[in-house]
Amino acid sequence: MHDQPSVPELVQAVKNFIDHSAAPELTGRAAFHARVASNVLSIILRDLETRPGNDAAEKASLIALLDADEDTPLGDLNEELQRRIRQGEIGVDSSDLMTHLKMTAIRQLKVDQPGYSGLAQALKE
Repeated sequence: MHDQPSVPELVQAVKNFIDHSAAPELTGRAAFHARVASNVLSIILRDLETRPGNDAAEKASLIALLDADEDTPLGDLNEELQRRIRQGEIGVDSSDLMTHLKMTAIRQLKVDQPGYSGLAQALKE
């Protein structure tokens, strides 16, 4: 059993230090870089929280789209999708492809830019 802090706890501790101790003491370029660092740590925290579910959803979508075996690793599924697109086997006229790409992009936007105004609109559609 590990008594040490988890990765999310460690990342949050660094983010808290930047936000509450370091950043208030900084000005100009250093303050800007502190905000950037804090935002990066926020992205990391969201990714750590959502990655397993996002990967599972992407894999399920690719399995259905490609009619692939459930044991196929996610990376291999993405390579197969790329191959089929390059070969013209799947194209932009495929509503299943467009749905897969849209949902994959939405899941990534929720991690990278959850406040992005277009995200709310994409979720409605």
